[in-house]
Amino acid sequence: MENGQFRVLPRRTGHLLLSVTMTVGLTTLPVQAQTVSPEDSWNPPRTAWDVPDLQGIWTNATLTPVERPEGLGARAQLSNEEAVELEVQSAEDREASDRFIPGVVGAYNQFWMDQGTTVVGSRHTSLVVDPPDGRIPWSANGRTRLQTDTGKYGVGPFDSWVDADTGERCLTDGLPLVPLQGYNMNTHILQAPGWVAILNEMFHEYRLIPVDGRPHAADGIGQWLGGGRGHWEGNTLVVESTDFADKNHYLWRATWRAARTSLHLIERFSRVTEDTIDYEFTMTDPQMFTDPWTALIPMTTDHSSRGVTSGPMYEYACHEGNYGLMNILRGARAQESR
Repeated sequence: MENGQFRVLPRRTGHLLLSVTMTVGLTTLPVQAQTVSPEDSWNPPRTAWDVPDLQGIWTNATLTPVERPEGLGARAQLSNEEAVELEVQSAEDREASDRFIPGVVGAYNQFWMDQGTTVVGSRHTSLVVDPPDGRIPWSANGRTRLQTDTGKYGVGPFDSWVDADTGERCLTDGLPLVPLQGYNMNTHILQAPGWVAILNEMFHEYRLIPVDGRPHAADGIGQWLGGGRGHWEGNTLVVESTDFADKNHYLWRATWRAARTSLHLIERFSRVTEDTIDYEFTMTDPQMFTDPWTALIPMTTDHSSRGVTSGPMYEYACHEGNYGLMNILRGARAQESR
């Protein structure tokens, strides 16, 4: 619609960027939970060793962007009509994206995509809930890095494989668990006494997190996904991750997810209904952000409600047959020889 149109635009491979032009009145709405508050009366099922049962295959697929589009200003929520229009337009854009354009190589078609077809149930305009403007509070250093990375993405130079981002290299997209890539947006959670295993479908990477009170590893032992330690606060699993490896010099699909020694990540998993976990994370890094910031993403086992594929989660063997990266380098060499 004119004068208030939401547009879902492709961004990189499988990314969605919500572009908004608004001339309707803006109303500031209080930030609130995306789904059901953990303090509500519903009690989650419990394991045989009497802790909340978080097990299952959960998807975080959604059309809601991580950050609120700047054109929405102070608006924290969409109206019902706007949400429906966004979802309809997204479906139309997906169909249009599969049309063959002569001379354009393109990337994955929609057969491979599974990014979801709905916004979050609360109709919030961003997954970021704090600060209230729904935007990542970049520091001057962080914003400079973001602009540098954005300028290089898909442009090069491609002198080496390290010029490709960590996802294209089949390494990792980092933490936290956010719906950015357009496919493989499932997380399999398993539990045992004193342990929680979190298997991320993308790159088939997992974290084995102790929930037995042990301290973090000694300083200097850095890991791509950090060293997570969990504990329970009522019915909420809290995972604190530090000890990230120093990999900030690489190009990352999302700059704010880069592994770096200054990062401190807290994740909270609260099962608020039979088929919903509220996944909340807070990132603290004075080198990249002016303040800590928080996002809230409802994950569900009801895949049909998000318009995504259900069923068992198979291994994503990214490295096998990853000829894309090799061809990027070949193409760059061919271009240089002209």
